[in-house]
Amino acid sequence: MNKISYQTLREVGYDGYILENAPIRVLQFGEGNFLRAFVDYFFDLANERGAFCGKCALVQPIATGLTSLINEQEGLYTLYLRGSESGATVDKRRVISSVAKCLNPYELGDYDEILKIAASHDLEYIVSNTTEAGIVYDPACSLEDTPPASFPAKLTQVLLARYNAGGSGVVILSCELIDNNGDELRRCVNKYIELWGLDEDFAKYVNEKCTFATTLVDRIVPGRVRDAEQLKKIEDECGYTDALTDVGEVFGVWVIEGDDALREKLPFSRAGIDAVTVVPDVTPYKKRKVRILNGAHTGTVLAAYLGGFDIVRRCMKNPSVAGFMDKMLKEEILPILPKECEGSREFAEAVRDRFSNPFIDHALLDISLNSVSKWRARNMPSLVEYTEKYGKLPECLTFGFAALLAFYNSEVSELSHDGLHCRRPAGDEYVCRDDRWVLEFFYENRAMKPEELALAAAKNTAMWGRDLSLIPGFVELVTKYLDRIKKAGAVSAMASAIRNF
Repeated sequence: MNKISYQTLREVGYDGYILENAPIRVLQFGEGNFLRAFVDYFFDLANERGAFCGKCALVQPIATGLTSLINEQEGLYTLYLRGSESGATVDKRRVISSVAKCLNPYELGDYDEILKIAASHDLEYIVSNTTEAGIVYDPACSLEDTPPASFPAKLTQVLLARYNAGGSGVVILSCELIDNNGDELRRCVNKYIELWGLDEDFAKYVNEKCTFATTLVDRIVPGRVRDAEQLKKIEDECGYTDALTDVGEVFGVWVIEGDDALREKLPFSRAGIDAVTVVPDVTPYKKRKVRILNGAHTGTVLAAYLGGFDIVRRCMKNPSVAGFMDKMLKEEILPILPKECEGSREFAEAVRDRFSNPFIDHALLDISLNSVSKWRARNMPSLVEYTEKYGKLPECLTFGFAALLAFYNSEVSELSHDGLHCRRPAGDEYVCRDDRWVLEFFYENRAMKPEELALAAAKNTAMWGRDLSLIPGFVELVTKYLDRIKKAGAVSAMASAIRNF
């Protein structure tokens, strides 16, 4: 069986959309599964719908990556978008042809080609997803480095090459999962301009001609197919081999902060791609995602795991777990979200479909990583705001705090280099992974009674940034739920939270 290529697609009679030749108009830092299932997919749709005629040149951000595989396949790969919409199963296959090639800046000659693309008059957009740790200022980076270690330093050199060639300003779309990602990237670039003593006119070009857009991305992308049996089935179906087959959920939203001029410049609105929107302020949309999607995860999965579940989609078949999540979202989180969070109810409705995705094995233990900081960022604000607005405690959000304590306190056996070793009621061991000082707190207090642990944890301002014991009735209700989890089991306790105990 031949490897995917434009010739192979012609030979197997592929009848989907393909764009073989077009100018490179996007320089993309990051060649991983997420960007290929998200950004490159949206540019591919824009190409098909006649709103864009361009290719993406990908840049491998670190020394090891997918450059060789991507170039061997002429930038082509198969994307499966799978999941549920309104309860119906969706399984879509599409060959993505928006990628021209991939460049490895750590290979001889490739960095020069990246700078050549940067200077091209065809270039309009720069996209990045270099992980949360990618947007950092490293003063050790030098203007003479080829390439410099940090992504913002590379970007500064790219923009300098474009400026020196007389190129127009570009739109920079940051997809890293940090607050104000576009503003933070601009800040780092300006620090390199200062560090390297670059001239004032270049600084004006960066800050006045180039657009650093803050964006919010949302799509679960499990990534390449690794199961041999499933891969063979896919290859038989397609008629070719594809080492870069990518899989993502069908749900996808890209919110970009900008004005009407940016909306008109980007091709997505013209292409009728509703999943990509340009808004004046991305903040409400981030709040919507964090409070609803991430809050549902953190507020539900720890108790579900203690109750014997391992995979998100299997939880959703249990009426107590699913009912608990529905109540938390509809009665405790949605009512306190600001009006600016447009589409919140529809977004919440989609969560059930996303969590029930039959194609994604999303492990609860993976979600449990760093649950203390996650609960503080995702669930605590909703709990506090609900209490202030209604003068009473939200049952499910409070239960989520009790479940967190139970998760870190379930038959603790040892604290080792890999985390806090605990045991589920069924007898199987699991490892809590969090900051060391968090794990030490739970290990040192492993013998506490429920009321003692609830009080000690609530008063731990290092964990929550405030003394939660000052919220009237909070410690008492947490104690009741913690005691219920230990005596009746987590799923039974979730059912009691639905009934207001």
